Amino acid sequence: MEKNLSALGFMSGTSGDGVDSSVISSNGKDSIIIKYNRFDAYPSKLSNKIHRIKEKISKMQDLLKYSSNIEELEREITDFHFDIAIKISKQVNYDLIGFHGHTIYHNADEKISKQIGLGNSLSGKINKTVVYDFRQNDIKNGGEGAPLAPIYHLALIKTLFRDSNVKTPISILNIGGIANITEIDKNFKITSRDIGPGNCLIDKWMRKNSNKSFDKDGNFAIKGKTDKFIFDQYMDNYYYSKINSRRSLDTNDFDISFAKGLSLENGATTITDLTSELLSKKIGNNDIYVCGGGRKNKYLINSLKNKIKNKVSSIDDLSIEGDFIESQAFAFLAIRSYLGLPISFPSTTNCKSPTVGGTIIKNS
Repeated sequence: MEKNLSALGFMSGTSGDGVDSSVISSNGKDSIIIKYNRFDAYPSKLSNKIHRIKEKISKMQDLLKYSSNIEELEREITDFHFDIAIKISKQVNYDLIGFHGHTIYHNADEKISKQIGLGNSLSGKINKTVVYDFRQNDIKNGGEGAPLAPIYHLALIKTLFRDSNVKTPISILNIGGIANITEIDKNFKITSRDIGPGNCLIDKWMRKNSNKSFDKDGNFAIKGKTDKFIFDQYMDNYYYSKINSRRSLDTNDFDISFAKGLSLENGATTITDLTSELLSKKIGNNDIYVCGGGRKNKYLINSLKNKIKNKVSSIDDLSIEGDFIESQAFAFLAIRSYLGLPISFPSTTNCKSPTVGGTIIKNS
């Protein structure tokens, strides 16, 4: 029987609110044991710095222009992850770390994906093997560098299928800052792609127009009304844009200028309905399990349910915490990378052939 490795996975999502951490044990293929999950919020000063820098970077040249600010932020983010790794090591053992870092720029057309986080520094400080920079090999092999979680979605479904908890075909819809879907057929073949904005437009609207960083439970959207003219105009413009054909997206692909002048509530409603409309256009026929922070937005989920015929459930219904799928995924990807197994595929990122990813910094 193959030996399981234990890995700590980190995910700092586009919301920039903190770090999700998970420890899983796996053979890197079809056996997963979830051992530990936790969330650590960034101090508001650090969270604000992340958003300020991300908003300044709209093109590749900005990475050079703001390089000193980026380097400072990179050190702060790495130190924050190190503190969490130390706390977790006192509670649960792990062999290696999957360190996603924080995405500050992703452009599928330019084949650039920049995640900040010092893997070398983290490995040296904690004296453990760290796998990071997961996207570059995929990009070098013709891929878009994202989405990367699908191979974990597949392993998770295989584990649940073996215990007769799910049937195939099935889809996992992750609603983070960007929404992506993984479709798994009866033969466990996977296809995946980003399908539109997840929380990014809603969060940006709330940050710009209130003292809130997101619309908790969709409570503001519930109180407002959709502006039909703005809704129709946005949908027309979106389907004429080239981002509609990409496999991966970035929060910078979307802005909220179209909603200028709307009240806080009407803006939240219009943007949330637009988000669900865009997602509904790219969802197939499978039963769907939803993970990520967006699954908690009741207005968004109900709006989506009203637009599609699929059975939509929360992944929490399978006794899996839906907040931590991505952090578990990067623990899993670290194990696969360490074992020399591919983490991206032509059907997930458009790469030319299955690609082993991740830079491995060995330490013990």
